[in-house]
Amino acid sequence: MRDPDHMIGVYIMASRRNGTIYTGVSGQLVARVAQHRAGTTEGFAKEYGCKTLVWFEPHDRIDEAIGREKRIKKWRRAWKLALIEESNPQWLDLAADWFQEPPPAVIPGRSEAENPEPR
Repeated sequence: MRDPDHMIGVYIMASRRNGTIYTGVSGQLVARVAQHRAGTTEGFAKEYGCKTLVWFEPHDRIDEAIGREKRIKKWRRAWKLALIEESNPQWLDLAADWFQEPPPAVIPGRSEAENPEPR
């Protein structure tokens, strides 16, 4: 079984459906997607708001993943869009359930009734 914290993978992030897309590779896919979502890494993906994971392909070895990423980066945009839509026609965020939502803020000085309900 793969360790989700050390999943090797090629991935595509998008700004929105049919929007700007970014192709990348990582030896720690979950952490890398979290960085994209938070906008903590400078570069193309942050500049163009590519925060939605729309496609990924796990690999056993990083050298295989790097080779696949390099091939995909050379593809025409239409081919990349077809790759996404083949497995994710609705362009759903494939990492939507990878991260826990932060607990609601408890505002000091308010009673339990005045603080927001937990989600």
